[in-house]
Amino acid sequence: MKISVGIAGAAGYTAGELIRLLIHHPMAELVALQSKSQAGKKITDVHRDLIGETDLIFTEKISQKTDVLFLCFAHGETDNYLSENSFSKQTKIIDLSRDFRWKESQRLEHEFVYGLPELQREKISNAKAIANPGCFATAIQLAVLPLSYTQNLTDDLHISAITGSTGAGQAPSATTHFSWRQSNFSVYKAFEHEHLFEIKKTIEYTQKNFNSDLHFIPSRGNFTRGIHASIYTQCEMELDSIKSIYANFYKEHPFVVISESEIDLKQVVNTNKCILNISKHGKMIYIQSIIDNLLKGASGQAIQNMNLMFGLNETLGLQLKSIAF
Repeated sequence: MKISVGIAGAAGYTAGELIRLLIHHPMAELVALQSKSQAGKKITDVHRDLIGETDLIFTEKISQKTDVLFLCFAHGETDNYLSENSFSKQTKIIDLSRDFRWKESQRLEHEFVYGLPELQREKISNAKAIANPGCFATAIQLAVLPLSYTQNLTDDLHISAITGSTGAGQAPSATTHFSWRQSNFSVYKAFEHEHLFEIKKTIEYTQKNFNSDLHFIPSRGNFTRGIHASIYTQCEMELDSIKSIYANFYKEHPFVVISESEIDLKQVVNTNKCILNISKHGKMIYIQSIIDNLLKGASGQAIQNMNLMFGLNETLGLQLKSIAF
């Protein structure tokens, strides 16, 4: 029997990726795609890449009996939606906003589990509600998680990360339209990006004695999708020992790959992979981390979480290939 799936806020980029993946997921059946602004329209009127793949229509409501509900609202809107709509106690929820990341819900009887599979796969498998991690947060956390888990983060973290234009969502703004973004580069929210909260919470969850600072400079790239994060911090261990820690930590996590060669974004675009490259420069460990912001940074990871919640292989429906050229 297939899992019945509903998506609320189904007109945006992350919802479009969810639909594209779930249409071909062998154990999922899309039954409702909610959007107030697009209700009554064909899905393919908005997500035009799906022409020929679905005849579904946007609806105003979603059945209370849906097996799993993905919430794809703008940040701050999920709590309002849950206060205005009720669902069966059997309905599992996966929220792609930041509303409940490492926070308690006032709307549900069960708490939201922070949905980074490489951090707490077992908790996710038994959860009723998941707070899907942010895109920058995913790339950065996967870069440092083996160090914090083994209590080896002992100094400030210096982070620089660049994201594609889809990271800003589908609604156009002054910094997302083509004529501004093309052949351009800019820094935004330096030292105060909202994903810092969940990154720090994850580090403190794994390494309770961590009391150093995170210095994060996020920037906008003139490409569509992907995140490249550079992280460096002082570390006394030898490079071979560091690489051994990473290899052991990720050996049972299918989507994280340690590369001995230089890495680039095209290796991960259109995949659910995170690729890491680790080097040592004097006393500094330097870690590069790359993901597709719409997949491992959002919708792909959400489906990975759905698979775990329903006892499926976490890679199911996510065997995707990178775009090499």
